[in-house]
Amino acid sequence: QVQLVESGGGLVQPGGSLRLSCAASGSIFSIYHMGWYRQAPGKQREWVATITSSGRTNYVDSVKGRFTISRDNAKNTLYLQMNSLKPEDTAVYYCNADKSLIRLVAGTLGSWGQGTQVTVSS
Repeated sequence: QVQLVESGGGLVQPGGSLRLSCAASGSIFSIYHMGWYRQAPGKQREWVATITSSGRTNYVDSVKGRFTISRDNAKNTLYLQMNSLKPEDTAVYYCNADKSLIRLVAGTLGSWGQGTQVTVSS
């Protein structure tokens, strides 16, 4: 239904910032809820943030006040602005989309892309 490509990751020192992008194609972007997820080495993938089709946002506690999820429907793009980065934020970050917010938060989704690597280290 939708094809997603993540970008914007990189190496940053603690306290630094990055903005991740998720470019969507293949479906009507504006009707989907969107989410960001991350997977650290040796750990399960975890939900980070969601934004609904109407713009309502939610975040995992560990990133509240530091990360901001947003979307630009005209550009079919999802963003994750990450500030005050910590070493524990190091992970591969993925985006995804679904018409079900419950399924999106749970991460029980059909497919995942390549992701983009975020490394926070001094």
